Amino acid sequence: MSNDEFITIAKVVKTQGRIGEVLVELFTDFPEKFEERRTLFAWLPGGARRELKLEDYWPHKGAMVLKFAGIDSINDAEPLKGSELQIPAGDRTRLQDGSVYVSELVGCAVIVAGREIGKVADVDFGAGEAPLLVIKDAGKKEYLVPFVEGFVIKQDLPGKRIEMQLPEGMLELDAPLSKKEKAQQEGER
Repeated sequence: MSNDEFITIAKVVKTQGRIGEVLVELFTDFPEKFEERRTLFAWLPGGARRELKLEDYWPHKGAMVLKFAGIDSINDAEPLKGSELQIPAGDRTRLQDGSVYVSELVGCAVIVAGREIGKVADVDFGAGEAPLLVIKDAGKKEYLVPFVEGFVIKQDLPGKRIEMQLPEGMLELDAPLSKKEKAQQEGER
């Protein structure tokens, strides 16, 4: 399988403990699936993939500690540092209707009023009620657009395309001030 056929669910941050445990940063909203998902694949920093059998796991200070079969010392765990822990794409958890994975949104062209304004580079969940699409155009301009049902006209995730209708002026919110606007602001001081 190619790397495109796998989904990264965690990244090994460091070794943890004396008997081969590793501390991981989670990229999944479903850590409870470790109970049934016992086979993981480590995509090692050198580009090789290694199959691992999960023996145990537990939360630790906002992260997760994993213990794999055959990884029984710090020296055994050391080569896993920096690796991405993955599952086959077909094994990922099914979402409720209307929900999408961030990985499905990243790379989508965003079309507004018939023109492409850029591609989704990331999704920001910490800005309020709705997640914000971080859209970058070829010139490296960045737009932050709420990903809400009322703005989406059509989404073709396999075709990597999202058509949106945005309130007038939304894309100009982060635009630099014109000379006239700067002069007006200076006059208000």
